[in-house]
Amino acid sequence: MTRTRLRAEGLTAFVLFVATIPAANWLIGHVGTFCVPNGPCLIPVAPGIHAPSGVLMVGLALVLRDLLQRRLGLFAGVAAILIGAVLSALVAPPAIVVASTTAFLLSELADFFVYTPLQRRRFVTAVVASSVVGLAVDSAVFLYLAFGSLDFLPGQILGKLWMVALTIPAVQWIRRRDERLGFQPA
Repeated sequence: MTRTRLRAEGLTAFVLFVATIPAANWLIGHVGTFCVPNGPCLIPVAPGIHAPSGVLMVGLALVLRDLLQRRLGLFAGVAAILIGAVLSALVAPPAIVVASTTAFLLSELADFFVYTPLQRRRFVTAVVASSVVGLAVDSAVFLYLAFGSLDFLPGQILGKLWMVALTIPAVQWIRRRDERLGFQPA
């Protein structure tokens, strides 16, 4: 596998990550099994537990951000967050965009601090640990800023954990392939 192919994977992760941010913000106001008046649209994440529907994209975003950093480096991850925030302004109300952008930036910083030192030695562990830290920060900050409440915090965390768990087989496959090819992260 050439550097060109790895860079293409990084660019794909970049584009998908950027797309998850406005998608999450759009979902919150438009898709769910029911919508709370002046609040989010909710989906079930476990029996009796609901979360704003954007959790589906955010859980995925946390893993994509790690892959993006692995292929293109730290600054590409920050650039993707900022581009996603700008695009969110086109599809979501300003309060959601501000809450989402603030939550993404703070959670991604927390994610960076966990992921970056671990990624070279234990890629899968780095992705899981950094995603768990990032999703907790993202959930608390977003819910508080967007809705002034942490009522949906358990559902937010659980919904994002589901999405992270679903990506683990792909992350393990990437790690094995990278090792086989002798690839070193950016």
